[in-house]
Amino acid sequence: MAADPLPPLSGPVPTPEAAPLSQGARLVDTFIAPSKTFTDLRRNAQWWLPFLLMTVVGWGLVYVSEQKIGVQKMVENELQARPRAEARYEQATPEQRQKQVTVTGIIYYIAIPVFTLVIWLVMAGLQFGTFKFGANADISYSKSLAVVVYAGLPMVLRHLLAIISVLAGASADGFTLNNPVASNPAYFMNAADSPFWYFLASQMDIFLLWTLALTAIGFATTGKVKMGTSFAIVIGWWVVITLTFAAILS
Repeated sequence: MAADPLPPLSGPVPTPEAAPLSQGARLVDTFIAPSKTFTDLRRNAQWWLPFLLMTVVGWGLVYVSEQKIGVQKMVENELQARPRAEARYEQATPEQRQKQVTVTGIIYYIAIPVFTLVIWLVMAGLQFGTFKFGANADISYSKSLAVVVYAGLPMVLRHLLAIISVLAGASADGFTLNNPVASNPAYFMNAADSPFWYFLASQMDIFLLWTLALTAIGFATTGKVKMGTSFAIVIGWWVVITLTFAAILS
């Protein structure tokens, strides 16, 4: 007697889950396949490796700049975009100026990890609140912070290009750590002419715009919201913060 045929399988065939990524793989995929990185953040929101990388590369830029450009020259260049601070500096005694230069040289190293982390924490909070309660995103604060951190990786490339530029003999005139390479219109402007427009132009930076795009992709992927909504929120906060700081610094 012939055996009865087996009944057909019913129900959807489960799709295999993507293999977990290491933080090293996330670093690479952020540049070549960002959706993989941001999808993996739903599994694990660790971000210590990109933070360590940004800190080390940032310190490298500070060290090379201090050796090739000089702290005093960098301080004087930065003050051009801050008229009130520049006026106080010019009125100070030579001893007071030297003290300020010395302290600033130390602050550069402290600012790399501390200010970067503070900025990330604040931006993650703003984005989390907007996405969670404004767009009903399926995301936590810890995952929001991880998105912001990984999305900032293009700035590592900017620092590396700046290091190469300084080592190659970049001009000390106008050089600042805040705007070290010709990746935005402000690089070709004199900050003293108009601090307001200089700051706005500095925010039209190729690497910053890349970071904004990655941030939007990150929240859309990790938070499961529409891509258009994500870009609108990210760009909206960028416009508000840029105009606010431009007004404060001018």
